Amino acid sequence: MATNKKKIFVTQTLSKGARALLTQRDDIELVEFSNLISASDFQAMLTAHAPVHGVALGATRFGEPELEASRDMKVVTRIGVGYDAVDVPALSRRKVPLMVAGSANSPSVAEAALFMMLTLAKRAQELHACVRDDRWADRLGILPFDLYGKTVLIVGFGRIGSRTAKRCLAMEMNVQVYDPYKPATDIKAAGCEPVTDIDAALPRADFVSIHCPKTPETVGMFNAARIGLMKRTAYLINTARGGIVEEKALYDALTSGRLAGAGLDVFEQEPPPSGHSLFELANVIMAPHVAGVTVEAVDRMSEQTARNILSVLDGDPIRQNVINQDVFG
Repeated sequence: MATNKKKIFVTQTLSKGARALLTQRDDIELVEFSNLISASDFQAMLTAHAPVHGVALGATRFGEPELEASRDMKVVTRIGVGYDAVDVPALSRRKVPLMVAGSANSPSVAEAALFMMLTLAKRAQELHACVRDDRWADRLGILPFDLYGKTVLIVGFGRIGSRTAKRCLAMEMNVQVYDPYKPATDIKAAGCEPVTDIDAALPRADFVSIHCPKTPETVGMFNAARIGLMKRTAYLINTARGGIVEEKALYDALTSGRLAGAGLDVFEQEPPPSGHSLFELANVIMAPHVAGVTVEAVDRMSEQTARNILSVLDGDPIRQNVINQDVFG
């Protein structure tokens, strides 16, 4: 009977394959919502459809008001790995697991980080313009750089950081890793050099690639003082979360010659405001928070999200994908 069905909210970005995993079950009813829905409209939808038992989130915020509106939430999932828009303690208080897509998008983000390093080092935008604008004779004044032999400092050695390190090693780079939560033995086993003092490591790095989560500890991690420790010839890449890099400090460093360039997939405010100061800089490349959103990654993340939901409803949660492990206590 319909009354026995579990009602699952899914964002429109969920793939067809993932929907199929859910719709083939006769005990599940899907309700679709926009990834750009306002908080008030989302709460109203939850209230109108309550009880709601599961939700697959894109960028939509989720916390105590949404839990209250849904009335019987069993599982909250993210079609991705970041969860800074989710109130984790609120979920834990109600014993509702928060699940993420595991390693589904980590190859994609690692590739995006390497792409940004290469695009900046090879001065792709400048050389493209050199040909397009009939400035062929200027080419020897715009010489690109090699990644070969350069030192990259990877901040965060989780699923994405470790994959980025592997790709940098393939480019024959010297890979240093700063992650106070990873054993040095794990970092060494991956062929990398662990560093315990990020401030001491920054002056040696030609590239810095950020792969840590956004937490109170990491917000503003790359402020003016820390960016000031980097080489003038260095590049800063952020494919993690906006707010880890202070954008005003980054702009000042890029315009004063204190930093060679930057690659940003994420911003303090998303989307960034029209006319943002970083937009005018030729030594910055940007993307709209899509490093982990390739065609293949969307399919992988969506299908893992569907499996996460089903695992909880079937009483056997995929524990390694649960963020708030305290719900099992």
